[in-house]
Amino acid sequence: MSVVVVTDSSSCIDTATARRHGMSIAPLHIFVDGMDLREGVDPISENFADDGPVTTAGSSPDELARIYRDAVQRSGGDGVVAVHISRGLSSTWEAARQAAAEVGDGVRVVDSAAAGMGLGYAALSAATTAAAGGDLDAVYESAVSVSARVRSFIVVDRLDHLRRGGRIGAAAALLGTALAMKPVLHLSEGKLVLAEKARTSTKALGKLVGAVASVAGERGVAVTVHHMQCPERAEVLASQIAERVPQVDGVDITPFGAVLGAHVGPGALGVVVRPDA
Repeated sequence: MSVVVVTDSSSCIDTATARRHGMSIAPLHIFVDGMDLREGVDPISENFADDGPVTTAGSSPDELARIYRDAVQRSGGDGVVAVHISRGLSSTWEAARQAAAEVGDGVRVVDSAAAGMGLGYAALSAATTAAAGGDLDAVYESAVSVSARVRSFIVVDRLDHLRRGGRIGAAAALLGTALAMKPVLHLSEGKLVLAEKARTSTKALGKLVGAVASVAGERGVAVTVHHMQCPERAEVLASQIAERVPQVDGVDITPFGAVLGAHVGPGALGVVVRPDA
């Protein structure tokens, strides 16, 4: 047996990848016109925003406790490392703490201070360490180490969705949408912060490319481009990154999941950069 890694659906890790790494994924929730849909479990329309009012919620303590108990059993007593979305973006981390306390000492919880593949990279690193025979401490430290190195940036068409969801303050939202500027945000200490503004979509993409280059420096990096219903623009961004940062070994393109997509809105683009150790 080996340590089992649990993460949540905001990691953008697909079912096949999770199964290959022996991971469990806790679903976050999206409510569309009052219907509770579990991300990654229930069918969710790509155009869910057209189906009625949309809100989101994290995993509950009871849900997580059930998943943790199953993971503890599968680990054969080696333990569980649960790597979750930033506490600054979701209630899931607090629910995870409650669930871990209920299940017992065999569960260690990591606040990734991220979402999307920022969380995904940390969870996958932990799973790789577990598969290599790492004990509970080693798997936990692997997730913490990657979480500390990852950087995330995002450009949204408007900040209205983030403001309505409480993920950014009203003043920042007003500033970010002034004069039809394109807001550029980054995750700082697990919270979305308005970093700067661009006058056009083209310049906004350039700022994302520049951010990747700045984080990379001379190091090798893994990069994922996220998008919300704009795959063509994601392809353009990925090509620009590969050209500007030659030490990138390919750029993955992954849509934002429904829960993250509900907050960033259509047309959003994000980049997640994981520098090599």
